[in-house]
Amino acid sequence: MQGKLQGSRKPSGGRAGRQSRQTSAENSAPRLRPPPPGHGKRGEQGYLAYLLRQAQAATRLGMERALADLGVTSPQFVVLTMLRAYPGLSGADLARVALQTPQTVGVIIRNLERDGAIKKAPHPIHGRVLQWTVTRRGAALLEQCRRRADAIERRLAAGLSTKAQAVIRRWLAKIAADL
Repeated sequence: MQGKLQGSRKPSGGRAGRQSRQTSAENSAPRLRPPPPGHGKRGEQGYLAYLLRQAQAATRLGMERALADLGVTSPQFVVLTMLRAYPGLSGADLARVALQTPQTVGVIIRNLERDGAIKKAPHPIHGRVLQWTVTRRGAALLEQCRRRADAIERRLAAGLSTKAQAVIRRWLAKIAADL
């Protein structure tokens, strides 16, 4: 019985076992690589939803890099931007306009408050609801962030007429409203 068990054992998961299972055709086959952004299905032949996601990911990465030395993340920048535009939002409202979960916004709020960028006040009628506003320190930080974000916006709009930019903005806003 012991002989049968040993004979039926599979090769170990070690390196030698993996190599012995590969065929020579697998070793010599060229590795298929996807095209870079802007080509094939990652370009004009691509699905709109994928292309929007690809553009969003590239934009977010650019924004993260631009804001990194300020110690601000893209989601924090969005929260500061929305609070500047709409002072007095609650955490739940911020989560909706910042396109984040309430839990994520809770962490962002705690960090921004700890750093003195925002402050809270109880809602005048619903005392348990906290309303958030940008402080002077937060406004100064937001201005630094905004300058960097504006540089990215200029890159996004490069080569587009004012009319084309308006069409794209309407189209993107419509997608957000309709879906």
